[in-house]
Amino acid sequence: MKNKLFCLALSFCLLSFSLPGCGYTTRSMLSGKFSTIYITPFLNKVDVTQEGYSANKYRIYRPMLETEITKKVINRYLFDGNLRPVKEESADLVLKGELVEYRKDPLSYTNDNENVTEYRINIYVNLSLWDQKENKLLWQENGFNGNYSYFTSSDTNTSNIKVSEDTAVTNAVDDLARRIVERTVEQW
Repeated sequence: MKNKLFCLALSFCLLSFSLPGCGYTTRSMLSGKFSTIYITPFLNKVDVTQEGYSANKYRIYRPMLETEITKKVINRYLFDGNLRPVKEESADLVLKGELVEYRKDPLSYTNDNENVTEYRINIYVNLSLWDQKENKLLWQENGFNGNYSYFTSSDTNTSNIKVSEDTAVTNAVDDLARRIVERTVEQW
């Protein structure tokens, strides 16, 4: 009787491992008709003439950030491999983007509330993806965000590691580029 139960349990385990998984795949959800993309240079639409007020005090301008975003997005498509960046005239898809906000928000302060110890860089863009052949808007998303949090000083007690603002901006742009590519290759 014990042998029979053991064989039955073993058979059940083997059968459950041989069944297909839950459907997870690393393949792109893109339609087979799309294999190339053109990324228009991101436009800088940050309004530096806005009147200052308390909720707006952490909005700032960073020169040439839109150029850095464009380069990182192109490189991320090359790394991903689902869509090949090409010239506009031969592209299946066209991604249009504009930088609309760059923020440096404080997250934590020293015990005396005198100095900021942690910031978050937030980069907001507006995006639209177009089917070039049919001149049709596939999706549009405003306020799309990439971000990165960093510490302004190292602390051995909490394992916080100091990062420069330039490094944090680079990491935020990397995060934004990764999210843009993921948004593009997922099913709409």
